[in-house]
Amino acid sequence: MKITVFSAKPYDKKYFIAENTTLGHHLVFHEARLQPSTVELARGSDAVCVFVHDDVSALTIESLKSIDVQVIALRCAGYNNVDLAIADAIAMPVVRVEAYSPYAVAEHTVALMLSLNRRIHRAYHRVRDGNFSLQGLTGFDMHGRTVGIVGAGRIGSIVAGIMQGFGCRVLLHDAYEDPLLTERGMTYVPLDELLKEADIITLHCPLTPDTFHLINEETFTMMKDGVMIVNTSRGAIVDAHAAIEGLKSGKIGYLGLDVYEQEGDLFFRDLSETVIKDDVFERLLTFPNVLVTGHQGYFTDEALSNIAQTTLANLAAYEKTGELQHVLHCDKAIAG
Repeated sequence: MKITVFSAKPYDKKYFIAENTTLGHHLVFHEARLQPSTVELARGSDAVCVFVHDDVSALTIESLKSIDVQVIALRCAGYNNVDLAIADAIAMPVVRVEAYSPYAVAEHTVALMLSLNRRIHRAYHRVRDGNFSLQGLTGFDMHGRTVGIVGAGRIGSIVAGIMQGFGCRVLLHDAYEDPLLTERGMTYVPLDELLKEADIITLHCPLTPDTFHLINEETFTMMKDGVMIVNTSRGAIVDAHAAIEGLKSGKIGYLGLDVYEQEGDLFFRDLSETVIKDDVFERLLTFPNVLVTGHQGYFTDEALSNIAQTTLANLAAYEKTGELQHVLHCDKAIAG
Protein backbone atom coordinates (compact mmCIF):
# COMPACT_ATOMS: atom_id res chain seq x y z
CA MET A 1 0.00 0.00 0.00
CA LYS A 2 1.23 3.49 -0.81
CA ILE A 3 0.94 5.75 2.24
CA THR A 4 1.64 9.48 2.25
CA VAL A 5 2.71 10.65 5.70
CA PHE A 6 2.06 14.33 6.40
CA SER A 7 3.66 16.50 9.12
CA ALA A 8 6.54 14.03 9.09
CA LYS A 9 9.45 14.83 11.39
CA PRO A 10 12.77 12.95 11.39
CA TYR A 11 11.63 10.83 14.35
CA ASP A 12 8.43 9.88 12.50
CA LYS A 13 10.48 8.67 9.55
CA LYS A 14 12.80 6.69 11.85
CA TYR A 15 10.05 4.74 13.59
CA PHE A 16 7.80 4.24 10.57
CA ILE A 17 10.67 2.99 8.41
CA ALA A 18 11.76 0.59 11.17
CA GLU A 19 8.27 -0.82 11.63
CA ASN A 20 7.71 -1.07 7.89
CA THR A 21 10.63 -3.44 7.34
CA THR A 22 8.46 -6.56 7.37
CA LEU A 23 5.29 -4.98 5.96
CA GLY A 24 6.55 -3.56 2.69
CA HIS A 25 4.40 -0.46 2.40
CA HIS A 26 5.51 2.29 0.04
CA LEU A 27 5.96 5.23 2.42
CA VAL A 28 6.18 8.82 1.19
CA PHE A 29 7.03 11.46 3.81
CA HIS A 30 6.19 15.15 3.64
CA GLU A 31 7.03 17.70 6.30
CA ALA A 32 4.09 19.80 5.08
CA ARG A 33 0.83 19.58 6.95
CA LEU A 34 -2.22 18.11 5.30
CA GLN A 35 -4.63 20.83 4.26
CA PRO A 36 -6.66 21.53 1.11
CA SER A 37 -3.67 23.13 -0.62
CA THR A 38 -1.42 20.09 0.01
CA VAL A 39 -3.88 17.30 -0.80
CA GLU A 40 -2.31 16.92 -4.25
CA LEU A 41 0.83 15.55 -2.58
CA ALA A 42 -1.18 12.42 -1.80
CA ARG A 43 -2.24 11.74 -5.39
CA GLY A 44 -1.63 8.08 -6.22
CA SER A 45 -1.66 7.05 -2.55
CA ASP A 46 -4.02 4.53 -1.01
CA ALA A 47 -3.89 6.15 2.42
CA VAL A 48 -2.72 9.28 4.18
CA CYS A 49 -1.24 9.33 7.67
CA VAL A 50 -1.79 12.54 9.64
CA PHE A 51 -1.12 14.06 13.05
CA VAL A 52 -2.85 16.35 15.55
CA HIS A 53 -2.43 19.65 13.67
CA ASP A 54 -3.24 18.46 10.17
CA ASP A 55 -6.40 19.94 8.67
CA VAL A 56 -8.81 17.07 8.21
CA SER A 57 -11.79 19.31 7.52
CA ALA A 58 -14.68 18.67 5.14
CA LEU A 59 -12.88 20.25 2.17
CA THR A 60 -9.72 18.22 2.81
CA ILE A 61 -11.62 14.95 3.15
CA GLU A 62 -13.65 15.57 0.00
CA SER A 63 -10.46 16.47 -1.88
CA LEU A 64 -8.79 13.26 -0.72
CA LYS A 65 -11.79 11.27 -1.88
CA SER A 66 -11.62 12.94 -5.29
CA ILE A 67 -8.07 11.63 -5.84
CA ASP A 68 -9.03 8.12 -4.73
CA VAL A 69 -7.39 8.04 -1.29
CA GLN A 70 -9.09 5.18 0.54
CA VAL A 71 -8.20 5.68 4.21
CA ILE A 72 -7.21 8.47 6.59
CA ALA A 73 -5.00 7.14 9.39
CA LEU A 74 -4.43 9.31 12.46
CA ARG A 75 -1.18 8.56 14.25
CA CYS A 76 -2.66 9.83 17.50
CA ALA A 77 -5.63 9.19 19.78
CA GLY A 78 -7.31 12.61 19.53
CA TYR A 79 -9.58 13.40 16.59
CA ASN A 80 -10.94 16.89 17.24
CA ASN A 81 -9.30 18.08 13.99
CA VAL A 82 -11.39 15.67 11.88
CA ASP A 83 -14.83 16.31 10.37
CA LEU A 84 -16.21 12.84 11.06
CA ALA A 85 -19.69 13.75 9.82
CA ILE A 86 -18.36 14.36 6.32
CA ALA A 87 -16.09 11.31 6.50
CA ASP A 88 -19.09 9.13 7.35
CA ALA A 89 -21.26 10.77 4.71
CA ILE A 90 -18.84 10.07 1.87
CA ALA A 91 -17.66 6.70 3.22
CA MET A 92 -14.07 7.76 3.93
CA PRO A 93 -12.85 5.57 6.81
CA VAL A 94 -10.85 7.33 9.52
CA VAL A 95 -8.76 5.25 11.91
CA ARG A 96 -6.64 6.20 14.89
CA VAL A 97 -4.16 4.79 17.38
CA GLU A 98 -6.34 4.39 20.45
CA ALA A 99 -3.61 3.48 22.94
CA TYR A 100 0.01 3.99 21.99
CA SER A 101 1.39 4.37 25.51
CA PRO A 102 -0.89 5.78 28.17
CA TYR A 103 2.03 5.47 30.58
CA ALA A 104 4.00 8.04 28.58
CA VAL A 105 1.39 10.79 28.98
CA ALA A 106 0.55 9.81 32.56
CA GLU A 107 4.17 9.92 33.65
CA HIS A 108 4.72 13.26 31.92
CA THR A 109 1.69 14.59 33.77
CA VAL A 110 3.22 13.64 37.10
CA ALA A 111 6.57 15.08 36.00
CA LEU A 112 4.85 18.43 35.44
CA MET A 113 3.22 18.24 38.88
CA LEU A 114 6.50 17.52 40.65
CA SER A 115 8.44 20.11 38.66
CA LEU A 116 5.88 22.81 39.44
CA ASN A 117 5.63 21.87 43.09
CA ARG A 118 9.38 21.81 43.73
CA ARG A 119 10.17 24.57 41.22
CA ILE A 120 12.59 22.31 39.36
CA HIS A 121 12.49 24.50 36.24
CA ARG A 122 13.49 27.55 38.24
CA ALA A 123 16.11 25.71 40.31
CA TYR A 124 17.75 24.36 37.16
CA HIS A 125 18.40 27.86 35.81
CA ARG A 126 19.53 29.19 39.20
CA VAL A 127 22.20 26.55 39.63
CA ARG A 128 23.48 27.07 36.11
CA ASP A 129 23.87 30.75 36.99
CA GLY A 130 25.73 29.90 40.18
CA ASN A 131 22.79 30.88 42.36
CA PHE A 132 22.28 28.29 45.10
CA SER A 133 19.75 30.24 47.14
CA LEU A 134 16.63 28.28 48.12
CA GLN A 135 14.54 31.39 48.60
CA GLY A 136 11.26 31.08 46.70
CA LEU A 137 11.67 27.36 45.98
CA THR A 138 9.50 26.04 48.82
CA GLY A 139 7.26 23.15 47.79
CA PHE A 140 4.67 21.05 49.58
CA ASP A 141 4.30 17.38 50.47
CA MET A 142 2.21 15.59 47.86
CA HIS A 143 1.28 13.05 50.51
CA GLY A 144 -2.15 13.77 51.92
CA ARG A 145 -3.18 16.19 49.16
CA THR A 146 -6.38 15.78 47.16
CA VAL A 147 -5.92 15.18 43.44
CA GLY A 148 -8.87 15.61 41.09
CA ILE A 149 -8.70 13.74 37.79
CA VAL A 150 -11.08 14.86 35.05
CA GLY A 151 -11.30 11.95 32.62
CA ALA A 152 -10.46 8.58 34.16
CA GLY A 153 -9.81 6.57 31.02
CA ARG A 154 -6.56 4.83 30.12
CA ILE A 155 -4.32 7.78 30.94
CA GLY A 156 -6.32 9.25 33.81
CA SER A 157 -6.56 5.92 35.61
CA ILE A 158 -2.78 5.48 35.45
CA VAL A 159 -2.27 8.98 36.85
CA ALA A 160 -4.74 8.06 39.60
CA GLY A 161 -2.70 5.01 40.54
CA ILE A 162 0.55 6.97 40.63
CA MET A 163 -0.97 9.69 42.81
CA GLN A 164 -2.47 7.10 45.13
CA GLY A 165 1.04 5.72 45.45
CA PHE A 166 2.17 9.16 46.65
CA GLY A 167 -0.43 8.90 49.41
CA CYS A 168 -2.89 11.31 47.81
CA ARG A 169 -6.65 11.24 48.10
CA VAL A 170 -7.94 10.72 44.55
CA LEU A 171 -11.21 12.12 43.21
CA LEU A 172 -12.42 11.12 39.73
CA HIS A 173 -14.89 12.64 37.31
CA ASP A 174 -15.89 10.68 34.21
CA ALA A 175 -19.01 9.75 32.28
CA TYR A 176 -18.27 6.10 33.02
CA GLU A 177 -17.28 4.68 36.40
CA ASP A 178 -14.71 1.91 36.63
CA PRO A 179 -15.50 -0.32 39.63
CA LEU A 180 -11.86 -1.38 39.81
CA LEU A 181 -10.87 2.20 40.65
CA THR A 182 -13.50 2.53 43.36
CA GLU A 183 -12.37 -0.80 44.81
CA ARG A 184 -8.90 0.73 45.11
CA GLY A 185 -10.28 3.54 47.26
CA MET A 186 -10.80 6.25 44.64
CA THR A 187 -14.04 8.24 44.56
CA TYR A 188 -16.14 9.40 41.62
CA VAL A 189 -17.71 12.80 42.22
CA PRO A 190 -19.57 15.48 40.20
CA LEU A 191 -17.30 18.00 38.50
CA ASP A 192 -18.19 20.90 40.77
CA GLU A 193 -17.33 18.85 43.87
CA LEU A 194 -14.00 17.85 42.36
CA LEU A 195 -13.17 21.45 41.53
CA LYS A 196 -13.99 22.60 45.06
CA GLU A 197 -12.02 19.94 46.90
CA ALA A 198 -8.93 19.27 44.79
CA ASP A 199 -5.52 20.76 45.55
CA ILE A 200 -4.33 19.48 42.18
CA ILE A 201 -6.56 19.18 39.09
CA THR A 202 -5.32 17.22 36.09
CA LEU A 203 -7.18 16.98 32.79
CA HIS A 204 -7.40 13.78 30.73
CA CYS A 205 -10.70 14.14 28.86
CA PRO A 206 -11.13 14.38 25.08
CA LEU A 207 -11.95 17.70 23.43
CA THR A 208 -15.65 17.76 22.56
CA PRO A 209 -18.25 20.53 22.47
CA ASP A 210 -18.98 19.70 26.12
CA THR A 211 -15.36 20.00 27.24
CA PHE A 212 -14.37 23.06 25.18
CA HIS A 213 -13.15 25.65 27.73
CA LEU A 214 -14.26 23.35 30.53
CA ILE A 215 -11.75 25.19 32.69
CA ASN A 216 -12.87 28.79 32.46
CA GLU A 217 -13.60 31.96 34.43
CA GLU A 218 -16.67 30.41 36.06
CA THR A 219 -15.07 27.11 37.05
CA PHE A 220 -12.01 28.90 38.45
CA THR A 221 -14.27 30.52 41.06
CA MET A 222 -15.15 27.05 42.39
CA MET A 223 -11.53 26.07 42.99
CA LYS A 224 -9.30 26.49 46.01
CA ASP A 225 -6.98 29.47 46.08
CA GLY A 226 -3.54 28.42 44.87
CA VAL A 227 -4.80 25.34 43.03
CA MET A 228 -2.46 23.43 40.70
CA ILE A 229 -3.84 22.72 37.22
CA VAL A 230 -2.16 20.39 34.73
CA ASN A 231 -3.37 19.81 31.18
CA THR A 232 -1.83 17.10 29.01
CA SER A 233 -5.00 16.39 27.04
CA ARG A 234 -6.11 19.04 24.51
CA GLY A 235 -5.33 22.73 24.72
CA ALA A 236 -8.84 24.10 24.21
CA ILE A 237 -10.09 22.42 27.39
CA VAL A 238 -8.48 25.35 29.24
CA ASP A 239 -9.48 28.92 28.46
CA ALA A 240 -6.02 30.49 28.33
CA HIS A 241 -7.32 34.07 28.67
CA ALA A 242 -9.16 33.12 31.86
CA ALA A 243 -6.10 31.23 33.12
CA ILE A 244 -4.02 34.40 32.88
CA GLU A 245 -6.52 36.22 35.07
CA GLY A 246 -6.48 33.27 37.49
CA LEU A 247 -2.70 33.43 37.69
CA LYS A 248 -2.74 37.18 38.26
CA SER A 249 -5.27 36.89 41.10
CA GLY A 250 -3.48 33.97 42.76
CA LYS A 251 -6.42 31.60 42.25
CA ILE A 252 -4.07 29.44 40.19
CA GLY A 253 -0.90 28.74 42.15
CA TYR A 254 0.65 26.43 39.57
CA LEU A 255 -0.13 25.81 35.90
CA GLY A 256 1.40 23.00 33.83
CA LEU A 257 0.57 22.78 30.15
CA ASP A 258 1.75 20.26 27.59
CA VAL A 259 -0.95 21.49 25.22
CA TYR A 260 -2.23 24.93 24.27
CA GLU A 261 -5.34 26.03 22.42
CA GLN A 262 -3.46 27.77 19.58
CA GLU A 263 -0.50 25.41 19.58
CA GLY A 264 -0.93 24.58 15.91
CA ASP A 265 0.96 27.75 15.02
CA LEU A 266 3.76 27.00 17.49
CA PHE A 267 4.44 23.43 18.52
CA PHE A 268 6.60 20.85 16.70
CA ARG A 269 8.67 23.59 15.06
CA ASP A 270 11.86 25.48 15.92
CA LEU A 271 10.80 29.11 16.33
CA SER A 272 13.82 30.17 18.36
CA GLU A 273 14.93 32.64 15.69
CA THR A 274 11.52 34.21 15.15
CA VAL A 275 9.24 36.58 17.04
CA ILE A 276 6.28 34.70 18.48
CA LYS A 277 3.20 36.79 17.82
CA ASP A 278 0.81 34.94 20.12
CA ASP A 279 0.43 37.45 22.95
CA VAL A 280 -1.55 35.07 25.16
CA PHE A 281 1.11 32.38 24.96
CA GLU A 282 3.89 34.87 25.59
CA ARG A 283 2.02 36.26 28.60
CA LEU A 284 1.70 32.77 30.07
CA LEU A 285 5.46 32.32 29.85
CA THR A 286 6.06 35.42 31.99
CA PHE A 287 4.66 33.75 35.11
CA PRO A 288 7.23 31.95 37.31
CA ASN A 289 4.61 29.38 38.35
CA VAL A 290 3.80 28.29 34.79
CA LEU A 291 5.56 25.41 33.08
CA VAL A 292 4.89 24.70 29.40
CA THR A 293 6.19 21.78 27.35
CA GLY A 294 5.60 21.47 23.62
CA HIS A 295 3.14 18.56 23.38
CA GLN A 296 5.81 16.04 24.33
CA GLY A 297 3.76 13.99 26.77
CA TYR A 298 3.47 11.11 24.31
CA PHE A 299 7.10 11.34 23.23
CA THR A 300 8.74 8.10 24.37
CA ASP A 301 10.46 5.34 22.45
CA GLU A 302 7.67 2.92 23.32
CA ALA A 303 4.92 5.28 22.22
CA LEU A 304 6.54 6.16 18.90
CA SER A 305 7.12 2.47 18.13
CA ASN A 306 3.53 1.59 19.02
CA ILE A 307 2.13 4.43 16.92
CA ALA A 308 4.03 3.30 13.84
CA GLN A 309 3.35 -0.38 14.43
CA THR A 310 -0.40 0.02 15.01
CA THR A 311 -0.88 2.37 12.06
CA LEU A 312 1.05 0.30 9.55
CA ALA A 313 -0.27 -3.09 10.70
CA ASN A 314 -3.85 -1.82 10.50
CA LEU A 315 -3.35 -0.60 6.94
CA ALA A 316 -1.62 -3.85 5.97
CA ALA A 317 -4.60 -5.82 7.25
CA TYR A 318 -6.95 -3.52 5.33
CA GLU A 319 -4.97 -4.12 2.14
CA LYS A 320 -5.34 -7.89 2.58
CA THR A 321 -8.87 -8.22 3.99
CA GLY A 322 -10.58 -4.88 3.46
CA GLU A 323 -11.23 -4.60 7.20
CA LEU A 324 -10.00 -1.83 9.51
CA GLN A 325 -9.64 -1.59 13.29
CA HIS A 326 -10.02 1.49 15.50
CA VAL A 327 -12.41 3.17 13.03
CA LEU A 328 -13.95 6.48 14.13
CA HIS A 329 -17.54 7.46 13.47
CA CYS A 330 -19.45 10.70 13.97
CA ASP A 331 -21.57 9.31 16.82
CA LYS A 332 -18.39 8.42 18.73
CA ALA A 333 -17.15 11.99 18.48
CA ILE A 334 -20.43 13.32 19.83
CA ALA A 335 -20.38 10.87 22.71
CA GLY A 336 -16.78 11.77 23.56
